[in-house]
Amino acid sequence: MTEFLTTVFNLIQGILGVAPTTLALALPWMDIFWAFVYFVGAVILLIINVIMLIWIERRAAGFFQERVGPNRVGPFGLLQTVNDTIKLLGKEWIMPASADRMVFLIAPLLVVTVAVTMYGLLPYGPGITPVTLNVGILFFLAVSSTNTIAVLMAGWGSNNKYSLLGGMRTVAQIISYEIPMALSIIGIVMLSGSLDLGEIARSQSHVWYVFIQPVAFVIFTISALAELTKSPFDMTEAEQEFVAGYHTEYSGIRFTLFFMGEYANLFSMAALGVVLFFGGASGPWLPPWMWFIGKTYVFILFLLWIRWTFLRIRVDKMMKFNWKFLIPVALANLLVTGVGIKLWQHFVERSI
Repeated sequence: MTEFLTTVFNLIQGILGVAPTTLALALPWMDIFWAFVYFVGAVILLIINVIMLIWIERRAAGFFQERVGPNRVGPFGLLQTVNDTIKLLGKEWIMPASADRMVFLIAPLLVVTVAVTMYGLLPYGPGITPVTLNVGILFFLAVSSTNTIAVLMAGWGSNNKYSLLGGMRTVAQIISYEIPMALSIIGIVMLSGSLDLGEIARSQSHVWYVFIQPVAFVIFTISALAELTKSPFDMTEAEQEFVAGYHTEYSGIRFTLFFMGEYANLFSMAALGVVLFFGGASGPWLPPWMWFIGKTYVFILFLLWIRWTFLRIRVDKMMKFNWKFLIPVALANLLVTGVGIKLWQHFVERSI
């Protein structure tokens, strides 16, 4: 990918006869052009990932529950997701007569926009990071948290009691579990000394942080499942209580956008876990981007394994577990990490 971008850059330079130092000045629209290219690439990656993830989850769910899973449409059922997508696109768009039209329409678009933005922040390998920020992890968490706004907009805009209750429950759950997730990430930031996602991945060249911070990894995994509203934390879409939760009133392409956002966020959260705990794109023999994608999909299978193994828990127990157990453990782990770093600096680094 890096060689491809360099080749394109040199080709444009040769055609225009402009020196590299003045290319940006001669072509002020180049930043806009590359931003558009990255956006299109992120959208294509998102669509491919969603198609693969839906197929993988269906096959994995069939394996975990001793079922066959999709195997009729296409080889190994690979085209089943495409078939379902075409079916959803052909469904009628229905909007409640009393819905808040503007809020109702913007909510699914916001979900997909957030997902595409998070894809642009991930370090897929050396030189394959669309947007590099020195506060990348903070920006990632800030962008991902805006999903709560989209969910609440969907619940409120539908003018449906079930949707509103589902949206409010989702917001409460996501905001609550963002706290232990952030606390588990702070320990990684303390060890790496950086908020840059690429630098965090590079700092694990000798040992992955999952071996140094196993408690933080467990907290991150539990919080990620809650953030993604996956079982056993899928009370936001409990069909016994809320029909389908915040997107009950959505159909056709609008429901498809929510569906895409859910699986796109699954990939983003798993990719973040790979960057924080499994060395990002590092690995021997294969190209770095293949290591990154491979590790991410293995982590996704791990999350799906948990989802299809444990039963849904009651909403009050879910919140108590977070506030009375998970957050105190995360704070204790942060304290131990800080003490361990100071002891390492005082005894080990001084002796070296």
